[in-house]
Amino acid sequence: MAYEKALKIMAEVGISDGKKRFNQYPFEFSGGMRQRIVIAIAIAANPDLLICDEPTTALDVTIQAQILELINSLKKKRGMSVIFITHDLGVVANVADRIAVMYAGKIVETGSVDDIFYSPAHPYTWALLGSMPDLDSSGRLEAIPGTPPNMIYPPEGDAFAARNKYAMQIDFEREPPLFKISESHSAATWLLHPNAPKVELPEALAKRIARMKERRNADGGKR
Repeated sequence: MAYEKALKIMAEVGISDGKKRFNQYPFEFSGGMRQRIVIAIAIAANPDLLICDEPTTALDVTIQAQILELINSLKKKRGMSVIFITHDLGVVANVADRIAVMYAGKIVETGSVDDIFYSPAHPYTWALLGSMPDLDSSGRLEAIPGTPPNMIYPPEGDAFAARNKYAMQIDFEREPPLFKISESHSAATWLLHPNAPKVELPEALAKRIARMKERRNADGGKR
């Protein structure tokens, strides 16, 4: 029964000739096939929640698309929820319903895809989006200065403060709470405090978001 179930799940994740593949070793599989096998193992117990940690790392763009399409189809077919953990904002834009941006082990902004990509509120989210190349990118992308803090000795205040050019004195003294922006959108930055100075989106990011909105409108509202 276990053997038959294994063959059935292998077919479900797109691995053909399961009887032959069943007795092969990992080095005999391509990167995409190994990823499919790992997904097969993960869904063998019929989970309600599938956690995918960097599921497209080290895969070429074509195989990435296939793996994401597979996970999406399994989600719908099996009625699962899926949590993606990834640094790839392209993956996030295409698969997510809700996004949580994390820094130093804590959520610094959370919202819908539209909230995060079109109305970002945290300086770290601004920096992430500003460092992402697009079709109109020219010259050098702006890197995030500094390095992440050593969380063995967590810094006082906001962990991102030392790398944040918009940081205020309070950022080095007190960790900000999650300020509610809308029913779906919150961000942990003192810039959202009523007494904070008004800070506009970086000009380059504002232009990028405007281009993204234009493309979305031209595509009929698709991401």
